[in-house]
Amino acid sequence: MIKWIAAFLGYSFFRFPGALLGFIVGGVVERFFNSSSSWSEVGSQRSTTAALQLNLLALAATVIKADGTVKQQELQFVRNFFITNYGTQMASTIFEKFNEEVKKERQNIPELTQIFNQRAPYETRLQILHFLFGVANADGSISKTELIKVEQIAAALGIRPSDMESIKAMFVKATDSAYKILEISSSATDAEVKKAYRTMAKKYHPDKLQSKDPALIRGAQEKFQKVQEAYEAIQKERGL
Repeated sequence: MIKWIAAFLGYSFFRFPGALLGFIVGGVVERFFNSSSSWSEVGSQRSTTAALQLNLLALAATVIKADGTVKQQELQFVRNFFITNYGTQMASTIFEKFNEEVKKERQNIPELTQIFNQRAPYETRLQILHFLFGVANADGSISKTELIKVEQIAAALGIRPSDMESIKAMFVKATDSAYKILEISSSATDAEVKKAYRTMAKKYHPDKLQSKDPALIRGAQEKFQKVQEAYEAIQKERGL
C-alpha cells in the first residue's frame, strides 16, 4: 500500500527528479499509517496523508518554477525512475496525468508548511529539505532563485540554520563545504572535528530509520555518505 501511495504522489511530481521521491513520500506516509490504532482513525489519517501529499507536491512545484524553466533531463530522469521502480505500464499511466499545482501562479509557503510543522517530526522535515534540494539540483546545478526559494521553505519548516547549511553544503559546493556538512567552522580543532563527525554520523545513520522502504533507506544512506565524505576530506586536508 505504501508503495502505491508513493507512486501516486510521484506522478504528481513528474516534473522533477525521482531519485529522492519515494525517500520522503514513503517515509511520511508510512509514519502516519503505522501510527493508526483503530479503524475510526483511518479516515482521519487518510485525510492527513492526502494533505501531506498535496502540500509536498506544491512545495516541490514552487522550487521547480523558481527559475522559470523545466529541463528535459529532469523529465527523463523521472520517467526512468518510475519505469525502474513501478514498471512500464504504471509509468505510462502516470505520465498521462498532469497535476494543477505546477500551473498555479503562486504558492503560500507558510500555509503549505503548516501541516508538516504540526504533524511531522523535525527529522522528517529535514528529509523534506534534503528532497527539495535534490529537486533544485536535478539539472546539475542550483540557481540563485531556486536556492532562495528552498531557503524560504526551510525557514518556514523551522529548520535550524546549522542544519540548513549542512544540507545545503551537500549540494552547493564551496571551499568550506566539508566543514558546513559537519556543522562546524574551518577553525575547529581536530578534537572538535572528530566530535562533530560522530554527532552527524549518528544523526543521519540509516539504522535510525524505522522504515523498510527502500527509497527512504537510500535517501538516508546518501546523507550518511555525504557526512563520511566530508570527514574524510577534512582528514586528508589536515593529515589526520
